[in-house]
Amino acid sequence: MSELTYFLIRIAYLAILWIFVLAAISVIRSDMFGARVPEAQRTVRAPDAPKPPKQKASKRRGSPTRVAVTQGSNTGATAGLDRAPILIGRGTDAAIRLDDDYVSTRHARIAASGDQWFVEDLGSTNGTYIGSVRITQPTTITLGTQVRIGKTILELQK
Repeated sequence: MSELTYFLIRIAYLAILWIFVLAAISVIRSDMFGARVPEAQRTVRAPDAPKPPKQKASKRRGSPTRVAVTQGSNTGATAGLDRAPILIGRGTDAAIRLDDDYVSTRHARIAASGDQWFVEDLGSTNGTYIGSVRITQPTTITLGTQVRIGKTILELQK
């Protein structure tokens, strides 16, 4: 092969190596600081502006009032459903923060729609499960339904 071919192969190899290094840095950055929020989802308020009203969950008799960790390293951790939607993950902005190697920074979300509660996987690597079934879209959950995230099990409670 000619010297020009060797030179082009070396340049291509160097470019591929740098792409790999930058991808690894991007993954480490998102793990440490959380995922970027798209500009369209960001809201900017003036410091003295009133807070937007929170959506109230229905106060029907027998409806769930909290999400609790029932198994795993964070057993006993809870979050009130009055602050819905509930973010679950390893990130600092999560309402239920899980110390689990199999949990993403922003792993799942529990939200209400009318009288029903839904769990939604937020594109995590290891998935969110109801029982032994991996969910791929928002799925209805009720009192006592076990949601598995990594090695942790959560459920809605009164």
